Amino acid sequence: MARGSTRPTSRDVAQAAGVSQAAVSLVLGDKWRGRVSQTTAERVREAARELGYRPNLAARNLRLGRTRTVLLVVPALTTEFFAGVYTGAARVAAEHGFGVVLYPSPEGVGPARDPFASAQAALDGVLASSMAADALTAIRGDQLPLVMLDSDPTGSLGAATVNLDIADGVRQVADHLLHLGHRHFLHLAADIPSWTFRVRARELATRLATTPGTSLRTAPAPISIDGARTAAEAALSAPGPRPTAVVCDDDKLAAGVYKALRRLGLRVPDDVSVTGLDDLALATALDPELTTVRLDAEQFGERGMQALLAVLESRTPDAGDIPVELVVRASTAPPNAS
Repeated sequence: MARGSTRPTSRDVAQAAGVSQAAVSLVLGDKWRGRVSQTTAERVREAARELGYRPNLAARNLRLGRTRTVLLVVPALTTEFFAGVYTGAARVAAEHGFGVVLYPSPEGVGPARDPFASAQAALDGVLASSMAADALTAIRGDQLPLVMLDSDPTGSLGAATVNLDIADGVRQVADHLLHLGHRHFLHLAADIPSWTFRVRARELATRLATTPGTSLRTAPAPISIDGARTAAEAALSAPGPRPTAVVCDDDKLAAGVYKALRRLGLRVPDDVSVTGLDDLALATALDPELTTVRLDAEQFGERGMQALLAVLESRTPDAGDIPVELVVRASTAPPNAS
């Protein structure tokens, strides 16, 4: 059928594909699985492409009572990690005809001003980082279909959760440093009261406790280079055996440790080994390059959005944490024998 000046309708698509209008609606609404065959679905899509048919989303949304918009609530965008989460989430959302509104929670934590008259009135669902969870009550997002990222599966407002395997990442870091021979550790811990950071502290302490002769200091620090430098300098100058390895909750904290060590006249990794977590671009900008745990932010966002779409369709989201990978670079080495 040739394209004319009249906009093609779903009836035109149905006639071209040799199916009912109901089948067209199912296929183009991505609700065909188990109801029409894959061959039929492909035929409908091909007919729609040839005709240049575009569904009237506004009319369909009015019928469904949906806006086909979801909210992604994250801490303030101070690193590229959450930008990657957004990219992955938006990619999957677009494939299903949804848009994503990105909402950074002020200061990363705490209540947030409602960006809408009510989130319930403007959104179909919410995807939220645990570090921004307090914002949900303020925007009434906790009353919408909800998926929590990087959150305690046993206490996430009753919502589905999607997590990176942070615990395994910390174990990989600890095992690497223990294998190199380190026994005296400093944990530079993010001073954010969040489940993900509690997991890091717990797993590090648990893993080190399995090896006799280890010691562990913990120093809280804001996730900023200057804040990390100040905290690390104080911790490394404290009385007692100096740590030979510093485990950081974030790559930005590790950058602050580098500065602290230089001020103390110490070298990485000759005097002190340093590890991070995230594998941001910063990790390879540091000299020496940083040993850190690679977190696939885009895959994290993709899995989160897939889980939210499952919730919206009354399906159970896929289970299982997303694997992470230790990337060994030049910031770690055996401890100096002297």
